[in-house]
Amino acid sequence: MDNRVIISSSLYQDLAIAISECSHDKIFVLTDNITHEKCWPLVGNFIGLRHAHHITIPCSDSHKDLASLSAVWESLSKEGATRHSCLICLGGGMVTDLGGFAASTFKRGINYINIPTTLLAMVDASVGGKTGINFNGLKNEIGVFSDSQHVIINTQFLNTLDQENILSGYAEMLKHGLISSTKTWSELLQFDIINPDLSQLQSMVGSSVAVKQDIVSQDPYEKGIRKSLNFGHTIGHALESWSMHQNKPLLHGYAVAFGIICELYLSCILTGFPKDKLHTTAKFIREYYGIPRITCEDYPALLEFMTHDKKNIGGTINFTLLEDVGKIRVNQTCSPEVIKESLDFLREG
Repeated sequence: MDNRVIISSSLYQDLAIAISECSHDKIFVLTDNITHEKCWPLVGNFIGLRHAHHITIPCSDSHKDLASLSAVWESLSKEGATRHSCLICLGGGMVTDLGGFAASTFKRGINYINIPTTLLAMVDASVGGKTGINFNGLKNEIGVFSDSQHVIINTQFLNTLDQENILSGYAEMLKHGLISSTKTWSELLQFDIINPDLSQLQSMVGSSVAVKQDIVSQDPYEKGIRKSLNFGHTIGHALESWSMHQNKPLLHGYAVAFGIICELYLSCILTGFPKDKLHTTAKFIREYYGIPRITCEDYPALLEFMTHDKKNIGGTINFTLLEDVGKIRVNQTCSPEVIKESLDFLREG
């Protein structure tokens, strides 16, 4: 695993190491209003953060926008941040995405450290160097590739989460299992996610992050194999954007879970993914995540959102599919009719 990622057993000790290896004249801490209330107390007594400058933005993905980004830039500027300052992003994926983008663009780039506080951010958003904001109603439309100086992953923050947000992150772990090995995929389906053992979960998070880090190290700018990390996301992001336009936003991981069902269906049709593994995975997702409230009348809007996916080539909707667990096929295409069939399967089984 990349030595920038610290699977932490001692939060203060690991924070001290990360800060010491990140030269700085001033430290800034970015939170949203929820993580400031619930997560800052877990690190607030650390002596190295005694003189940190605080920046707080509104929570939720709907605020991962230009207004929040501008507010972070303004706070950095007002408080005298320089090219040698360091921004600590303490929060979920919204905070690490936006904070990483703010740090990467302020004065052409300052160092930043991610401390993810949600399961989703631990296994996905905080790792891999993708930063950005939503724009014009589209997910992560504006952003840059920029690695954090360190990522500190400590599952004690998960005690602050509700069940839905635990499940949201777990969907990304399930994706990592599907693109890596039958053993990992099977363990994830058998784990008690409703009453999780946090020490066991921390070990599983470490394995999940290692899957992502291995892929990112091979293809940091998503020219080839890194597209495997988008499994479930072409349709998942469309469902997420659609839900935002309906003013009934889905949590990211729920949208990805539904996208996994659809894209496993496409994998069965197009690349020979085993039907029994499709049904086993779909049963697990339906049991814990339910199904989205879409009808066939929503299909044209969903297809339109899919045409904006950043993996597309020449306007053709581009998928990552699986021949089997761990057998990845990037740059796959199919007809709108088959995509609609996958949405039918999602809704009706």
